[in-house]
Amino acid sequence: MLLEIHPYNPQLRLINQVIDILNNDGVIIFSTDTTYGFGCNIHSKKAMKRIYQIKDIDKKKPLTFICNNAKQFQEYTRGINNRVFRKIRSIVPGPYTFIFEASKAVPKLLLSPRSTIGVRMPNSPTIHMIVESLDEAILASSVPVEAGQDIHDAYEIHERYEKLVDCVIDSGELYISRSSIIDFSIDPPEIIREGDADLSWIE
Repeated sequence: MLLEIHPYNPQLRLINQVIDILNNDGVIIFSTDTTYGFGCNIHSKKAMKRIYQIKDIDKKKPLTFICNNAKQFQEYTRGINNRVFRKIRSIVPGPYTFIFEASKAVPKLLLSPRSTIGVRMPNSPTIHMIVESLDEAILASSVPVEAGQDIHDAYEIHERYEKLVDCVIDSGELYISRSSIIDFSIDPPEIIREGDADLSWIE
């Protein structure tokens, strides 16, 4: 199913369709501010297994938590000091993935071998509304990008994955970029991937 959702004023009726899919072990494809991603409910083992199968990746590779606000980061992580938290609040939503130690709210199935998780808050009104309506984060993993590809088109993605997922969300043409990944579970923090975001504030 291909759902055309307005990129700036998401239609509540369509958002509710997505929520229904997520609450019934469904897998969706949605756009962030950098690329498209597979998404599912954090409590659905069945949906998580489907994402790992679709991407053919190791089940030990952790998926990313897509959050709706910076405070939600604190729900799923621990060890964020006040200075770092204030900075994160000032730069999100944006193309960043932050790695922290996981809190007890994270199901053990989702933990990395180091008991860490990645959290993101992309600049996307559609995904914000989905997470807000669901009232919890969703799990995500990026849709593979072919070498040299600059644009992601929802129709092409739908043609490729329509038999593997329950819904592809079309929120307009997306120019591909890379999020920056910073690991704050260690001291000093480590830049795992520079991406296209400003990292001059990392000490």
